[in-house]
Amino acid sequence: MWFWVLRRVLLGPEVRWYTRPRVTGLDHLPATGPVIVAANHRAEVDSFVLSLVLPRQPRFLAKAEYYDGTGLRGRVDRWLCSATGQIPVDRAGGDAAAASLRAAEGLLHDGGVWAIYPEGTRSPDGRLHRGHTGVVRVARAVPDAVVLPVGLLGTEAVDPPVRATHGAGAAGGSRSRSAHRSTYARARCGRRPTH
Repeated sequence: MWFWVLRRVLLGPEVRWYTRPRVTGLDHLPATGPVIVAANHRAEVDSFVLSLVLPRQPRFLAKAEYYDGTGLRGRVDRWLCSATGQIPVDRAGGDAAAASLRAAEGLLHDGGVWAIYPEGTRSPDGRLHRGHTGVVRVARAVPDAVVLPVGLLGTEAVDPPVRATHGAGAAGGSRSRSAHRSTYARARCGRRPTH
């Protein structure tokens, strides 16, 4: 319930105004059944943009630090992740993420949408880096899941890693070829010129 309230009332309108997403290829996202959305990760706003433009609720792997934070920011992060059903992941490497991947498999067996950033973290330089194996491991465990690769473009322009001021931009975002079926999706995000 909180996901839809956040998307439609509390956060969604501001995120839509700020990022101005433009999306193509959503017709490749099935209306029902298990879906793995595998996206690149260029900016902190990426999860908000994906949650806003996908017609189904995605559940992301969220770094465990979001559940362990202190202060006001820690409490807000913990509440947001818990209220929207995100899956905490220990990013220490090796088998540390195994429980999170099993939780993702359970979500998919129930017909849900699981979103993951295969690189494991935001790109430090805007380039695509080598991904981890979680997407493939989960896809093999849930063979009827559709894998929808998504390329977010321009989110770093509206939400740079280090910024002194905020400004409205145009967002869109994803280019996608499904590894499971032949599909294509595209969206863009980008800052509008200021005069």
